[in-house]
Amino acid sequence: MRVIAGEYRSRKILSLPGLDTRPTPDKMRETLFNILAPMIEGCTFIDAYAGTGSVGIEAISRGARLAVFIEKDREAVEVIKANLNALGIKAKGRIIRGLAAPHLTNVVESTNADIVFIDPPYPKDTEYQSSLDVLSAKPPALSIVQHSIRYAIPQEYKDLVRTRTVRQGDNAISFFRAKSAVGMLDR
Repeated sequence: MRVIAGEYRSRKILSLPGLDTRPTPDKMRETLFNILAPMIEGCTFIDAYAGTGSVGIEAISRGARLAVFIEKDREAVEVIKANLNALGIKAKGRIIRGLAAPHLTNVVESTNADIVFIDPPYPKDTEYQSSLDVLSAKPPALSIVQHSIRYAIPQEYKDLVRTRTVRQGDNAISFFRAKSAVGMLDR
C-alpha cells in the first residue's frame, strides 16, 4: 500500500495481514481526495475505523493540519503508529484506541473537525447507525461514509442529508452535510 499524492506521494505504508482489516483501495482513495481537494488544506480530518490509517495519512499528505485516527484493534493501532513514525508525521496525527461511535462526539467537538470519514467493517450495520447518530447530533462540515454498494444507505439520516455517492467496484462513498448547510444546488 502507498500514499497516492501530496507531500508523501508514493511512500509505502504498512498494512495488516489477513482480511480482518480492509484498507480503502488506492483508486477509491484517489477519487475521494480529488473530490476533497478544495477542502483538505489546513483542515482537521477524522479517520474513524481507521484500520491502517491510510485515509488519514493521505489527508495529511495532501495538506490536512491534523488527522485523528480512531481504531479499536490493538495491532491496527500499532501499524498506524509505525506509519506515522516512518513518514515523520507523528505530530500531525492523534490516535485514539477504542470504538469509534463513543469517541466521535468528543473528538469532533474538541478538534473542531471539518471532515469525518467513517469506514466500519461492512457487515456491521449497527456501527453505521451508531456513528451516523453521533454525527447527526452535531454535524461537522462534511461526513463521509464508505460502504458496500449492497448497503442501502439512507438519503437522509436525522439532521444529515446525503449530497453525493460515488461507486467503484463493490465500494461506495456517500457524502453527508447537515440539512441546515445544504443549499438548493446541493440537493
